[in-house]
Amino acid sequence: MIRDATLADLPAIAALYGREVLSGTATFEMDPPSLAEMTARFEAVRAKGLPWLTAEIDGAFAGYSYASPFRPRPAYRYAVEGSIYVEETARGHGVGRALLSALIDRARELGLRHIIGAISDSATSQASIALHQGLGFGRAGTYHQVGWKFDRWIDVHLMQFDLGPAGAPPTAPGIDLTGGLA
Repeated sequence: MIRDATLADLPAIAALYGREVLSGTATFEMDPPSLAEMTARFEAVRAKGLPWLTAEIDGAFAGYSYASPFRPRPAYRYAVEGSIYVEETARGHGVGRALLSALIDRARELGLRHIIGAISDSATSQASIALHQGLGFGRAGTYHQVGWKFDRWIDVHLMQFDLGPAGAPPTAPGIDLTGGLA
């Protein structure tokens, strides 16, 4: 089940993200953020009118996804970056696909134009790259050896999903980068 995340989900979200910070390369943070910091991040995303979703399997937390502004400049107000984190025990059960599909649907409903995926570490992220490609994301480029974590250089692969026809004008005002949707 995919639903809007609530404040009650934040302890599980913070725990999952904290484990990824400490042992994974999906994020380049080095220290797990506190629950208060994760709450502030959650509230900032929601204040912009963007989705933060939670996945459950049989009532148990299985992962989360959210969309955040791609860049802080006004010309980027039609693009978001999607982030997805899935509990290790829920991987391989369609949770990532359900979260990303729901994120795409929400971005389309908001009249956005692009979702950007930044997938780090090609050595361990082939499943994430395949998931994005399977849902229609195209490769947009690679930042080579841009992150240093766990005593090694890590690449970041950029993928892009186009929500609207190429060259078509915007159908909505986009994200108000100082508040909610414009």
